[in-house]
Parts: sequence; structure tokens; C-alpha cells
Amino acid sequence: MATIADVARAAGVSRSTVSYALSGKRAVAPETLSRVRRAVRDLGYTPHAGAQALALARTEVIGLVLHVDHTGAAPAVTRYVAPISSAARRLGYDLLLVTDIDGPSALRRITASGRVDGLVLLDVTQDDLRLPVLRAAERPAVLIGLPRDVGGLDVLDLDFPAAAEVVVDHLAALGHRRVTLVTPPREVFARGVGHAWRFRSACLSRAREWGLRVYPHFAAARQVDTGPVLDAVFRAHPDATALVVHDDRSVAALPSVLHRRAMRVPADLSVVALHFWGAGGTPPPYTAVDAAPAELGRLAVRRLVSRMTAASGDEPAGVTLVRPQLTDRASTA
Repeated sequence: MATIADVARAAGVSRSTVSYALSGKRAVAPETLSRVRRAVRDLGYTPHAGAQALALARTEVIGLVLHVDHTGAAPAVTRYVAPISSAARRLGYDLLLVTDIDGPSALRRITASGRVDGLVLLDVTQDDLRLPVLRAAERPAVLIGLPRDVGGLDVLDLDFPAAAEVVVDHLAALGHRRVTLVTPPREVFARGVGHAWRFRSACLSRAREWGLRVYPHFAAARQVDTGPVLDAVFRAHPDATALVVHDDRSVAALPSVLHRRAMRVPADLSVVALHFWGAGGTPPPYTAVDAAPAELGRLAVRRLVSRMTAASGDEPAGVTLVRPQLTDRASTA
């Protein structure tokens, strides 16, 4: 394995010059920089990560902290991972994935150890127990998900109330007056996942403004129960002419359930979904508002890197809500 001394000999410079050329800590003449880079490429030299981190007081690593569970939130949360990883690599950072069930303990461990330069938090709940630890840590962080108290935090999220209004307005304009709403599982609400509460509340509120009647139901917590739960929803409300689904498992199971019940979309039922399919995922065959995991992932990494490199200066932390976009796939009439 090539060493920094090998690179220095090949480039005809000192080891300190190689170090400066690779770290950017001091200016190096363009011709010298070119020789060093050529020697690095020819020799296949890779800087030692530990030594580089000590020299630069940086690790070039971003910590991605999420809580993987089995309540129906996990499939949605994991769709943020790929775009976050891709955006980090494009900007020269590796990703450390932290999935500990004890989120506060995990945050204390990785921030105290200096393993990461900054953090992205997923699956943020309204009263997230990780936030006091995060505020005390000397590491910049960006949250994807809106907590109740956003003071001093950089937060990104989809504007879920606006998404609910877009969906209800679309159905109301088509003349629907009775709508069934399938929300995330009951357990997701119990954990205080904010987007579930915000979308449901805004749906019901907007429906009242239009004079619509909405029948809310919780989705199944387990994949195996998704079909039976949807069947029960249809039996309970045969008068509903439209269905709004805020649960990816239910969206995935819906075509087979409708086929079994001989229900045609949109002739017998109009369907609108709010879904979390990320980059590379197959979108549902329904008119839908995308929860924008790919866009939010990219934005989170860019904002975090800006904080880590002080490019944002004294710009105060704040909340950015992405505007929802409805994609019409002809599943409503």
C-alpha cells in the first residue's frame, strides 16, 4: 500500500507539501498540485482516515440517525436513506447509519466520540427525546420531520397540512362528498409522529370547509393484516365515492383488494394517495402527492454541509417546508 512518503518521492516534493495539497490547509502552486494528484492517482494512494481526521479536526462523515421499527413507519423512513447517501457522497462525505432503539444514548455516544462532523435525524416525533441531547451537542444537525419545539434547530419537512388541502380540494372540485381516509397505523400516532397527525387533522378541517364527510380509519400495523383491514373499511362505508390513503403498505395492497372486490378505479371509486416512494421506487398507479423523500434528503445534506463548513455564516436555524405537488394519474373522476 502506497504511503504519503511514496507520493512525495514520486511528485518530487516534501511530505508536508503532499499533506497541504490533499487537505487544502495551505495554498500549493498549481503545477505542484498537479504533480501530487498525478502521483496519488498513479500509486493508488488513499489517505489514512484516522490520521486525516486528526490533522483536519474533521472526519468527513455524516451521521444518519433513525429508529427502525415495525409499525409501518419503517418502510417510509428508509426511503430517505438512499438519496441522503447519494447526496453525501457527491459532496465527499461518507455516511454512518445509526439505528439504535435508544436514540438519545446513540446520539450521546457518536457526538462525544467525535465520529461524525454532523447529523441528519429521521423519524422525528413531536416531542422527540433526542432533541435535548442534540441541542447540547457541539455538532451541527438537520432534522427531517417537524417537532413541536423547533427552537434553534434546522428542520425540513413536507408541508403535510398543505398536502391534505391539495388532496381534499381535488376531490371536492370533482363533486365527491363522502370520502374514506386511511391513515398510518394507530401505533404511529401513539409515538407522536407529527406528519400523521398534521395530515389527518388538515384533511378533516378542509373537508368541513367544503361540506365533505370524511371517514378516518387506521391502517394495519402488520403487512399481513393490510388486505383484511382495507376490506373492512370498504364494508363499513359503501357510500364513499373516494378513498385517500396515507400509508404505503395500504397503497401497495390496494390493487389486489380492489380487484378481489370487483371495484374499478375511477369508475367505482376515486383514489388519491400520499406516499413516500423515493428515487428508484415504483410510483403507485394512483393520483398522488409525493412525500418528497428524495428532495428532502438532498436538501438536508446540502444544508448540513453548509453548516459544517460554515458556509451559512450566522444564518439562524429555521424550518423549511416543501410545497406538495399532486401528480394526476387518472385515478379520480
